[in-house]
Amino acid sequence: MTRRGRVKHALMSAASLPATASARLRANTARASRFSGAFETRDAALTSLPERLQSGYDDSAIAEVSFDWMCTRAAWDYPLLYWLKTLLPQGGTILDAGGHLGTKYIAFRDVLNVKDLRWVVYDLPGIIAAARARQAQGQIPKAITFWDDLAQVPPAELMIASGVLQYLDQPLGAFLEGLQKPPGYILINKLPLRSGTPIFTIERIGSAKVPYHIRSTQTWSAEVSAAGYQIADTWPIPELSHVIATHPMLGPSESNGYLLIRNDLADESRQTGVT
Repeated sequence: MTRRGRVKHALMSAASLPATASARLRANTARASRFSGAFETRDAALTSLPERLQSGYDDSAIAEVSFDWMCTRAAWDYPLLYWLKTLLPQGGTILDAGGHLGTKYIAFRDVLNVKDLRWVVYDLPGIIAAARARQAQGQIPKAITFWDDLAQVPPAELMIASGVLQYLDQPLGAFLEGLQKPPGYILINKLPLRSGTPIFTIERIGSAKVPYHIRSTQTWSAEVSAAGYQIADTWPIPELSHVIATHPMLGPSESNGYLLIRNDLADESRQTGVT
């Protein structure tokens, strides 16, 4: 960094001090900023919370937050729709990992031929309990099946992981090892990344607070490769960039979407000339 750059950074940091101090004071209150704190590990982030808030994402109360909004389509959903139509034109099984209450199915069903798709949602027990309760009341389509035991999830040709990897307490490859068979294709959306070392922060979701993983841009490709996949497409989502209110000096995150293809399928496509 040049001398001018160092001076500019120092001035910006000084200007943010009052807001930073205020955000840190509010970090464990109901008025906390959406993101607060910076930690090296998920456990450190979790144990920084009061004991009553340490359930993480396995909380049925979280399921009710923004349900109606999550059932609508956003701009960053359209790459998913494009690849779903391209990769599964004749139908098939979709594993919606971290799929909440089946909100992607509901958001996509009027523009995607879902009747030819088997839509399987996997999530944590607290979320799945809320989903099944809503489904029993007729508020969620019966075509969606819900699972909270990863080992029992039916094999799928394609997996969606939209806004979920930041809440996992394991790398992508470790999660996939829990499946009966890894999917041929994975659509990842809203993945937060940063330049430099990975960090964990705390996200406020309604009245709950959960650890939130911001991966390193430099190591993400290695994580994909270690899982046995290749990056076939990527798209930026600039509107989902975030700054941690208590640590603005760490800079903003970036958010991206990805299409991953399992290595054996990618190799087969190259050999046959199919892209």
